[in-house]
Amino acid sequence: MPPILPDFSNSVKLKYVKLGYQYLVNHILTLTLIPIMAAICIEVLRMGPDEISNLWKSLHFDLVQILCSAFLIIFIATVYFMSKPRTIFLVDYACFKPPITCRVPFATFMEHSRLNLKNNPKSVEFQMRILERSGLGEETCLPPAIHYIPPNPTMEAARGEAELVIFSAMDSLFEKTGLNPKDIDILIVNCSLFSPTPSLSAMVINKYKLRSNIKSFNLSGMGCSAGLISIDLARDLLQVHPNSNAVIVSTEIITPNYYQGNERAMLLPNCLFRMGGAAILLSNRRSERRRAKYRLVHVVRTHKGADDKAYRCVYEEEDKEGKVGISLSKDLMAIAGEALKSNITTIGPLVLPASEQLLFLLTLIGRKIFNPKWKPYIPDFKQAFEHFCIHAGGRAVIDELQKNLQLSSEHVEASRMALHRFGNTSSSSLWYELSYIEAKGRMKRGDRVWQIAFGSGFKCNSAVWKCNQSIKAPTDGPWADCIDRYPVHIPEIVKL
Repeated sequence: MPPILPDFSNSVKLKYVKLGYQYLVNHILTLTLIPIMAAICIEVLRMGPDEISNLWKSLHFDLVQILCSAFLIIFIATVYFMSKPRTIFLVDYACFKPPITCRVPFATFMEHSRLNLKNNPKSVEFQMRILERSGLGEETCLPPAIHYIPPNPTMEAARGEAELVIFSAMDSLFEKTGLNPKDIDILIVNCSLFSPTPSLSAMVINKYKLRSNIKSFNLSGMGCSAGLISIDLARDLLQVHPNSNAVIVSTEIITPNYYQGNERAMLLPNCLFRMGGAAILLSNRRSERRRAKYRLVHVVRTHKGADDKAYRCVYEEEDKEGKVGISLSKDLMAIAGEALKSNITTIGPLVLPASEQLLFLLTLIGRKIFNPKWKPYIPDFKQAFEHFCIHAGGRAVIDELQKNLQLSSEHVEASRMALHRFGNTSSSSLWYELSYIEAKGRMKRGDRVWQIAFGSGFKCNSAVWKCNQSIKAPTDGPWADCIDRYPVHIPEIVKL
């Protein structure tokens, strides 16, 4: 029998072939210039002293040429540095940690549901099935007004929750950074569903007696991705206001938005949304460079609101009984997938190495010219980022992004654990996840972080940060008393 050829697919470790390809493509300029520079140096060394002297004498320098060249260099350098955007630093941030009295274990949540919905046992069963598969743990929290039977969602109670969450986060931020409230130049508060008059930003200004010339903004109705919209707004403002500090407060007030009806699409948010908030300090001051934790690299925003299905997939409306709630469409995951696709198409060229961009381009050309049935190439974003903060909107959201982006369990660990410990805290969830990574001591200097958030409208927004310094595991913060217990195993179904 003729000898059988070896199976090269098994004998050669293809991952090393891919690593070699990536190194070659990503360093092609360096690998090309080194031989050229070496050849020039060898040629110069071969030349004798007389040849080098004659070559130098053959170069004629005119005073006018020297002055013109110097002026041109100075002019180009001036234009470059004046047009270069200011560097935005994330000095520090603080997350709100709800008091233990606000916790809602599964048994408490279901008991309240049975009492509040005693005339509709099917709605109770539906909430129980959702909670069993939600990925939430026993320590998530709801505001005091929701603990009443029936709930007491008054304006006073809603203001009380807002003051508790926002002021606690702000006080922690001032303590961590040493920031004087009078040094705040820009204030942005985002809360999607609770928009009182005066605004929440005015409430903060009144509490801390901020300056009269402060530039304040209050964002509402922009969903769970409003936190990154606030980052984008602060970045733009800091580009035109030098030597300034911007404070961003991201939260969602649950009290007035707890649905008490029987529509299943509106009962779903009751099972997922919990108390939470974060305060973030951004600055463009050069003096903050040394102590700042992160530097903002990119913000990419995608809006699919032109499509009717995308516009209505997360919709606040009244049910048949006139009770207001947030309706979540069955098309939500498909729409989120399309929004994510548009977002990563934009952010990919900004962050991916040349090797991944080349593979993506070749696959795209092959599908267009040769065979449209070719499987599209999904870029390996793990080469662009060390850490991922995926909005903890629900277990299905995290599962879908892990699958589509081909991420490992460790990459989505922060998102799953934040959902388990704190629930869906809306726009602030990204900061609980970042705090988890820091609490685990995993954030090193030079690490890149990708924050991805989804919101009503429908929007998908991304922010890219680069770590300025290796961050020691903090002794305070929302994870201080429980980080040793995490990560925990989260079963597919928790039987209640």
